[in-house]
Amino acid sequence: MIKFHWGNNMSKHWIVVADQSKARIFTVDDPRGELQELEQLEHPVGHDQAQTLGSDRPGRSFDSSGQGRHAMGASVEPKEQEAIRFAKQVGDLLQAACNAGRCNRLLLVAGPHFIGLLKEQLGSLPDVTVTEIVKNLGQYDPREIRTHLPERL
Repeated sequence: MIKFHWGNNMSKHWIVVADQSKARIFTVDDPRGELQELEQLEHPVGHDQAQTLGSDRPGRSFDSSGQGRHAMGASVEPKEQEAIRFAKQVGDLLQAACNAGRCNRLLLVAGPHFIGLLKEQLGSLPDVTVTEIVKNLGQYDPREIRTHLPERL
């Protein structure tokens, strides 16, 4: 479980820059201002290679008739399972913050695949304006990230 500490005087506009291994949550005091980092979540397993995550070979299955056997494939790859798990962790944190009134505007910034997972995990936030930018910016510092965002947030 993640414990998140919010101050009382923080902006209600949050910017989430994420990928499958890290999510950084920023806020701005001024719509044209610099990003201020509130929190960073890390999911180091998201960096692991697929063979490390699923090192066991798939099981074997018998055909329903006859003597044949074949390997069973995984329905979801281990790396994808970890990405879904992390998207849920980030989504749960954001939902809790928005439901507590800490955030009423949310800007999601992530690559196309992870932003899809994150939106799926977020679900409905009726009192929150959610916008998105489909870009991988997680490796940049806050000042560089800001240059890739709209001038006025």
